[in-house]
Amino acid sequence: MTQRMTTGALQPDGHMRPEPRMDVRCVSDAVLYMSGLPLEANVQFMTVMATDMPFIGRG
Repeated sequence: MTQRMTTGALQPDGHMRPEPRMDVRCVSDAVLYMSGLPLEANVQFMTVMATDMPFIGRG
């Protein structure tokens, strides 16, 4: 899903730059964690992103 990001993605300043990516296993681990919680527990917020992303919440 993110293969095109390796060659460059349009940035807010108009330049094309490669975007950092992460292994899909990180996302699947997060989903697995949430699915293993008991019904009386809830995850309100969880951000899983590549460590080199320039801005939290963007991407």
